[in-house]
Amino acid sequence: MAQVDEVHNGLASHFDTGWSDITDNMPSIRSLFAFGLSALANVQSVFGLQNAVTRQFSQDLSASATCTSPQLSCHNTSAVADLCCFNAPGGELLQTQFWDTAPVTGPSDSWTIHGLWPDNCDGTYDSSCDPSRAYTNITQILQAAGANDLVSYMQTYWVSNSGTPESFWEHEWSKHGTCISTLDPNCYTSYQPTEEVPDFFNRTVNLFKSLPSYEWLSEAGIVPSSSATYTTAQIQAALSKNRGGHQVYLGCQSGALNEIWYFFNVQGSIQTGTFEASDLVGSKSTCPSTGIKYLPKGNGGGSSPTSAAPLPDTSTTASLKPSTTKSSGPSTTTSAAPSPTSGGPSFSGKGTLNVITSGSQTGCIISGGTWYTSGTCAGFTATTSDDGFTLSSRKGDCASSVAP
Repeated sequence: MAQVDEVHNGLASHFDTGWSDITDNMPSIRSLFAFGLSALANVQSVFGLQNAVTRQFSQDLSASATCTSPQLSCHNTSAVADLCCFNAPGGELLQTQFWDTAPVTGPSDSWTIHGLWPDNCDGTYDSSCDPSRAYTNITQILQAAGANDLVSYMQTYWVSNSGTPESFWEHEWSKHGTCISTLDPNCYTSYQPTEEVPDFFNRTVNLFKSLPSYEWLSEAGIVPSSSATYTTAQIQAALSKNRGGHQVYLGCQSGALNEIWYFFNVQGSIQTGTFEASDLVGSKSTCPSTGIKYLPKGNGGGSSPTSAAPLPDTSTTASLKPSTTKSSGPSTTTSAAPSPTSGGPSFSGKGTLNVITSGSQTGCIISGGTWYTSGTCAGFTATTSDDGFTLSSRKGDCASSVAP
């Protein structure tokens, strides 16, 4: 457990330095057992802790297509032979996220991806399980698979604060991706080299999209600020209520929140299986119980949040002055660039939505669609169309009604 704490908690550089420099160059537990204990291939321990050497693959089975009544990882009470449909030994899957403020990575209103980690069910883990698949051209692999949109998304939301995105992706794949049993080449019918790589990155990104940490915290009044502080209980409550009450790992550096780890068990393969939230295993949060800072990204600072208020319903008209929307409540404007001139065509560009009451700005819209009088504003994009414009955030098009 000492090794686990050193590796998992020393994440300031995003490359798991320190102990991981040693462990990355050592044979994994899985590799050692595969070499020395192959005669025990049918021996498995219960509760999802069996080693990869125990796999019994069906050569005509594709885990991504043929998993019938799969079991939930870390919940088995007897041996599971088909590890193409059952994640083991890494049955505790962690989707890990960063909040980087110095230097800043990713959008100001979003956490970023660290990775998808297959921890063992007791909190330990293997790493760098298959050096032969430590690919060094992740971008090209994904593009060759037609995943250009995925690469584009990753270039924004899966970035390192100390290296290139490509090197970060290579690290996460070789250290963690190669240890996911259901991504083993034997789990694919007519396997082609690198076929499993898009599955790993696509699943990680989709899981990240389902865990909008920034929005969940904002909904509870927890927003980035240079002065406000929060408690562990407040942060846990804001996140766990969206996960059936399951707690998460909170990581702090110098008292400032900068990591969240979401724990899951998986029913089936990671390609097509169902991820079920679980409590954290084997790791203790490193944040203090009180006085936790949640710093804004960049040098703009922040201020204490106020209670959120639903965004008033708004409507637009064809004769609408650019950058203005009409409302029965406070009006909203954008600080889109380039700035349009009054009476011109519908505006376009990127910017923020500011709330104006009685001619004065009284806050802005955050990405969850709520109005705050202070905090970090969300970024929106306005795109011109024949009858006006379309407003969208990173979550998609904003709902609105256009009057005739």
